[in-house]
Amino acid sequence: MKRFLALLMCVTLLMTSFMKVNVYAAPEDSGKLEITSQSVVLIEGSTGAIIYEKNKDEKLRPASITKIMTLLLIFEALDKGQIKLTDQVTVSEHAASMGGSQVYLEPFETQDVNTMIKCISIASANDASVAMAEFIAGSEEEFVARMNAKAKELGMVNTTFVNCCGLDVDGHYSSAYDVALMSRELITQHPEISTYSTVWMDTIIHTTKKGQTEFGLTNTNKLIRFYNGITGLKTGSTGLAKYCLSASAKREGMDLIAVVMAAPDTKTRFSEASKLLDYGFANCSIFSDANEDLVKTPIPVKKGVAEGINYRVNDSFSYLCLKDTNPAEITKEVTIAESVTAPIKENDKVGEITYQLKGKKIGSVDIVAAETVEKAKLKDYFKFVFQKFIF
Repeated sequence: MKRFLALLMCVTLLMTSFMKVNVYAAPEDSGKLEITSQSVVLIEGSTGAIIYEKNKDEKLRPASITKIMTLLLIFEALDKGQIKLTDQVTVSEHAASMGGSQVYLEPFETQDVNTMIKCISIASANDASVAMAEFIAGSEEEFVARMNAKAKELGMVNTTFVNCCGLDVDGHYSSAYDVALMSRELITQHPEISTYSTVWMDTIIHTTKKGQTEFGLTNTNKLIRFYNGITGLKTGSTGLAKYCLSASAKREGMDLIAVVMAAPDTKTRFSEASKLLDYGFANCSIFSDANEDLVKTPIPVKKGVAEGINYRVNDSFSYLCLKDTNPAEITKEVTIAESVTAPIKENDKVGEITYQLKGKKIGSVDIVAAETVEKAKLKDYFKFVFQKFIF
């Protein structure tokens, strides 16, 4: 027990910007899917579990699904208060010069951040992407450096970005699994992206020296028109990359992300993404536990300014159940320290909840201190003695 308590006191909860990933093998019958695209992967969002894959780590040109990372950094900047949706963005000559998919922004034209996000999400606008990159980071080069840093943080080991929009450039590549990782981060941490990525048609107003003109936006992701539960996310295509798609959908609490890269034609990318999503929803379900039933009796604190400390579970637990798995067979065991010794910081680990299925551990979540308790000093001991004498 002493060793256990010592271990608990030494280990602190690692705070990261992304959730824990539990990787499971694909179902045994996954080979029955007929996939012609060069590389695909299907994952579940809350767990990160891989359900199906074909050449998931192959380095390929990602085309405009690159913009998933661009959008992720935009939403992170919004969350941090670095930018606001109402901020006005001035388009540079460099941004306006982008070819490929664009909304024909003119040099020195201004649009607010909200409009720029619509242009990127709905119309896959290269010019809007570069304008936002320059607005957030000062230059596209600096923004791309931040994209690569975020990719490393998310564990995207087969990705290097050279630009923020996905135009074909030597050295700009990613993989189906890496695209799934950044897609997962975007839809789980910033679900508001779906309010943009599921819009079929919209308009923006160009205001320039020539006056005002209306410009129509049409979503490049055809799945949003007919797939049940679709939440996004992004298409991409160039002559070298062929046809790419990251499609996300949610049903009955389960987020699925299907990534298709180097499909031979646009019809195939949509049909095979639909096939992957259908397969996942038909063969999988999610077991989740928010641990709301956890009994929270304060843990005694030794040598602290308080006699006890409260605790909590920061993360809910999720597990991907395949078709032959009965969620009712999942059990959990709660282990909490009998006492702790000050100083204790908020989020220090004080226990653990372990989950098992048929006797095999399938995961765990940490129980952490809900507050900070400082180590008692001499004056604190005098205070304790005085209070006991009085009362």
